[in-house]
Amino acid sequence: MKQAKKKAFNYELDFKKTDFRKNPELYRIGKGEQGVLLVEPYKSEILPHWRFKTPEIAQESSEHIYGLFLDYLRQNDFVGADMARKFLQMGYTRSRRYANHRTGQKYKGPVPDDKKGQSGAHGRDQLPLDPDPVKAESARIFKEKWDEAKENETYKQLMAEFRSKYES
Repeated sequence: MKQAKKKAFNYELDFKKTDFRKNPELYRIGKGEQGVLLVEPYKSEILPHWRFKTPEIAQESSEHIYGLFLDYLRQNDFVGADMARKFLQMGYTRSRRYANHRTGQKYKGPVPDDKKGQSGAHGRDQLPLDPDPVKAESARIFKEKWDEAKENETYKQLMAEFRSKYES
């Protein structure tokens, strides 16, 4: 079966005024963590629980966010479930960044003005690794929950239905 072409994440929307629970047709899954800090009301529901400073905090955070993920699935709310999945993914990626670079800074120098808001080095040199095993453990904890969410059969079914309905 041929997979439907995925629509790109739309950064042109007025995120401050858009309620994606009421307007799921406006949501785009995008790549990775796209929209994780934009899509309401989910950002406001999930962000207060997103923490990774220590493995204990990461464990509590990832379990709470995974619980929200399951709640959204029970409500057949794919957008909410996908946003919770993105927060779990972001818990992993941010923990990994701090696991590799204690300051959280990956590159030397400021981001050029015309590149702000975009990911990537933009010609800057990468700073040397300065490993933090505590953050590495936090990352492992988030990765476990992120993988669990990605492989959830109900999530995969709702994603297929969402793509069929809104992204094809």
